Amino acid sequence: MSEDPDARKAGDADATTEREKAVTFRDLFAIREYRALYISLVTNWVGDYLARAAITILVYEQSQSVLLSAAAFAVSYLPWIIGGTLLSALAERYPYRRVLITADVYRMVLIALLLIPHTPIPVMLLIVFLASLGTPPTQAARSALQPLVVGRDKLPIAIATNTTSVQAAQVFGYLAGAALASAINPQVALVIDLVTFAVSAALIVTMVQPRPPAHTRAHRTHLLHESAEGFRLVFGAPTLRAIAIMVFVLTMFAIVPEGLAAAWAAESNGDAAARGLNQGLIMAAGPIGFVIGGLLINRLAGPALRDRLVRPLAVLSALALVPAVTAPPPPIVAVLVAISGIAQGGVMPTLNGKFVLILPHGYRARAYGVMQTGLQLSQFAAVMVTGLLADHYWLPLVVGLWSVGGTVALGLLAYRWPRPATFTAATEAAALGQPPTPAPPPRPTVATTSVTPERP
Repeated sequence: MSEDPDARKAGDADATTEREKAVTFRDLFAIREYRALYISLVTNWVGDYLARAAITILVYEQSQSVLLSAAAFAVSYLPWIIGGTLLSALAERYPYRRVLITADVYRMVLIALLLIPHTPIPVMLLIVFLASLGTPPTQAARSALQPLVVGRDKLPIAIATNTTSVQAAQVFGYLAGAALASAINPQVALVIDLVTFAVSAALIVTMVQPRPPAHTRAHRTHLLHESAEGFRLVFGAPTLRAIAIMVFVLTMFAIVPEGLAAAWAAESNGDAAARGLNQGLIMAAGPIGFVIGGLLINRLAGPALRDRLVRPLAVLSALALVPAVTAPPPPIVAVLVAISGIAQGGVMPTLNGKFVLILPHGYRARAYGVMQTGLQLSQFAAVMVTGLLADHYWLPLVVGLWSVGGTVALGLLAYRWPRPATFTAATEAAALGQPPTPAPPPRPTVATTSVTPERP
């Protein structure tokens, strides 16, 4: 689906708002290609979380090492940290549909190798790392393809739907993966993961139409240069930079309870069964809250109200965790984390929607790579720093004071948040194919246009 640029007049913000108000979930899922992308997304994520839980248990059963099992879980994040932006830039060199299919098949083959009995643990970790290399181009291609499929008017609700669904998939995948691996066999979860890749690839093959790549071979530059263009675009444009910093800071402070849940549960109760339950409550509370917040705010609030809620909800995401300093029992901690998750679920889809609408076609995959790399780094740094502090100081005090710092930082960012007119102008420029300024000049390419230009 595409939107005729001639039908949209610059500055017609009221008409845009009315169109967005009229968009429903029924309108969104009426689009055949979106249904394929959505089911592919959900099955991918459920399979990934099933596999992560199963691989962690499989490594622990073979090694009896907590460190190695943690490494098996963490290794899947390395591709984003090491080369996420480069791998995302690849998605714009080839048709997005081909990238999605190739990555699904690539990961399916590698995960199948984990089913070989008595595979040494170092080999298992290497296979998980290699399989994870397919994640950045997959997510970048899907993010860049989505506006072409749903159009600009349905993009905000599509992003909100995807984001909340991923959080739900995380909760289900972790619980189901751990249950299958513990009660039956870790290989069962891995087989299900293989099936999800096959289903995802089949959906893309049969229901998503081919489109030309964002950049043809004739107009490509060095991959490092193209990756650097993504950084210049995100951090050079005031609107994109404001969104990026807000997202990085918000997640940096909201992720801490999940990252320290195991230690928090262990310190609060000596009983092993109670510790496991408390850890599960704290870890699941954030994603559950995110789903609730995403559904409530993005379904019941109109676009204008969602924009006004960005600043207070961002501050609330950290403020809700400040009472942790009083060392409440784990169920209360889970409630605080859930409140923080509701705030995140209310604000993150709005920020994501603004970010994508400001990006012109041809830059989305690289910008997505920049954002995901920043997210992984910010969350990794937050968990490591607070974990190091909690080794030397009382854990609730660390989390509470960390959240106070987050409240102050997000309050300052909220105070400096750009005016709505600034975002409107940047969105209208992107609708005309102009990158936000200052930014790399648009590369003239035949691939981004056809007889009728496709303006996502």
